[in-house]
Amino acid sequence: MTQTNPRPLDGITVISLEHAIAAPFCTRQLADLGARVVKIERPGSGDFARGYDQRVDGLASHFVWTNRSKESLTLDLKQDEAGDILQSLLGKADVLVQNLAPGAAARMGLSFEALKERFPRLIVCDISGYGEGGPYEKKKAYDLLIQSEGGFLSVTGGPGEEQMAKAGCSIADIAAGMYAYTGILSALMLREKTGVGSRIDVSMLESLVEWMGYPMYYAYNGAPPPPRAGASHSTIYPYGPFPTGGGGTVMLGLQNEREWALFCEKVLLNKALATDERFSANFKRSENREVLRQIILDGFARLSVDEVVARLETAQIANARVNDMQGVWDHPQLKARDRWREVDSPSGRLPSLLPPGRNAAFTPRMDGVPGLGQHTNSILGELGVSADDQARLLAAGVV
Repeated sequence: MTQTNPRPLDGITVISLEHAIAAPFCTRQLADLGARVVKIERPGSGDFARGYDQRVDGLASHFVWTNRSKESLTLDLKQDEAGDILQSLLGKADVLVQNLAPGAAARMGLSFEALKERFPRLIVCDISGYGEGGPYEKKKAYDLLIQSEGGFLSVTGGPGEEQMAKAGCSIADIAAGMYAYTGILSALMLREKTGVGSRIDVSMLESLVEWMGYPMYYAYNGAPPPPRAGASHSTIYPYGPFPTGGGGTVMLGLQNEREWALFCEKVLLNKALATDERFSANFKRSENREVLRQIILDGFARLSVDEVVARLETAQIANARVNDMQGVWDHPQLKARDRWREVDSPSGRLPSLLPPGRNAAFTPRMDGVPGLGQHTNSILGELGVSADDQARLLAAGVV
């Protein structure tokens, strides 16, 4: 579908010194809304996430996910001429995003303080593991390490330290990327009021700790934390996965006593169970979950997944199927809502999910995943660099 209505960030230019996940996920969402995102990459190797795997027709899964709709410009920022090119780009930019190693951008003269006099309207967003200042400022930070520092691993997995489990996606990076994204949007709105740019300092640790608010308050003032409960809820029961006959699994969740009574009557076909003193309140069901689990398993053992889901639907009990990745690719709800598009890539056309939060006023930008340095010559041309000088810069390894 051809875009005819304006997008929210049309005319906004973002320069990003980015790698891995947090900053690329942030800037891809800005591109979704129409921003022009120029991704600065190392000549020859580029964003190291390009090399994580080759699962998408030879391309890396992380890179395909977080880098559509961007332009790739290769620059060796250790060379003076590359720095001059970057400064020229910043003169036309609205936002600079970077998640380089702590202190690296400042050493290159790319701190907000160093740039604000030359580019007073520029918004600078710095993403790091622990944020500026404090004893952890220079500490290396990867997603799993932040999951550990932020307490996430203490509440995930099964009982016992040996059964702790990381999230199956880069949750700390995603959290930081989301706060960087919303921080930039708010900074653009603020600039409309003040006329000047501002600095955003995003910490992966703080982003994930914000998401840990419930278990932290549950353990407030030295109280015991939520126990690890695998895929089940740690404090509400029954709420989690239950095997059915034939090897299937159903996920279900009860939130109140009305639902518990309906579950007993219409799903387990055992109305009397609802008033059993062992299970007459959520805290009792949670305390006696092993006994109750066996009762539920016995009731489900004679039923298929479809039969259990049908009973749960009749009782209006929340439920879900436990999908694998192929099940998500094939999910009927995503297909019914027409949420898939195709985008270009160096390996050909690839499926890509439309951004969540559909806005009827415009269609999101869904352009291709760039090859390394794919837009170098065109961007240099915009800056007035001649074809001969482009060839010289390439030969010198500047681009």
